Amino acid sequence: MAVAQGSSVAPASHPHILYRRILLKLSGGSLQGPQGFGIHGETVAALANEIQSVQELGVEVAVVVGGGNIFRGTRQGGLGIERVTGDYMGMLATVINSLALQDALEKNGCHTRVMSAIEMHQVAEPFIRRRATRHLEKGRIVILAAGTGNPYFSTDTAAALRAVEIKAGAILKATRVDGIYDADPEKVPSAKRFEKIDYLEVIQRGLQVMDTTAISLCMDNDLPIVIFNMSKPGNVQRIVRGEKVGSMVCSAK
Repeated sequence: MAVAQGSSVAPASHPHILYRRILLKLSGGSLQGPQGFGIHGETVAALANEIQSVQELGVEVAVVVGGGNIFRGTRQGGLGIERVTGDYMGMLATVINSLALQDALEKNGCHTRVMSAIEMHQVAEPFIRRRATRHLEKGRIVILAAGTGNPYFSTDTAAALRAVEIKAGAILKATRVDGIYDADPEKVPSAKRFEKIDYLEVIQRGLQVMDTTAISLCMDNDLPIVIFNMSKPGNVQRIVRGEKVGSMVCSAK
């Protein structure tokens, strides 16, 4: 049965979908485009198109967006801002990014909900796990803002926590490179890319995939993480269909 664009009823799932529910982790830098800061309209629109194309396959999509394009609490030492205050400012930056992404998705006819870990009823719903799950079941895209609502936790950790809470099949972390390497591929041309790598090896090697708290949470809950290049159109679709894209962090067993 065809579903009208913008319907709140979840479309029928494609028969060859590996992940029925995903959490897509975007950095704040994903929204800044070529200008190098802030929010770039065309870039956000392109991200919305990618997300919509996956949702139209019948995949339930939750999104966590960072805030580094606006304010990154851990890198504001020159301003003399206390760490806790800076972290809260960074959380608010993620809300701004989430609203921008919501606007782009709704212009495409996608029903979208922003749910914030910091209550701000005028612009977002509070994050309630059961409500978020219900939104996903109804075919709505859920954007999870304000991190965990607590300082000292990154948006990577927020993504891992929310993915476990909503029972996502995988975390898809968008980056500007096509996977995990044993060295920085932008600096070391001979760097080796991992197709699959165990959680513990990521931690032991000190690979900058996600922070240790996020990796540990995924490991404890056997939640796979796919690291991929978001700038290549169609990559998210390829991943949910089970194609080999990027690198996967998963259990060695």
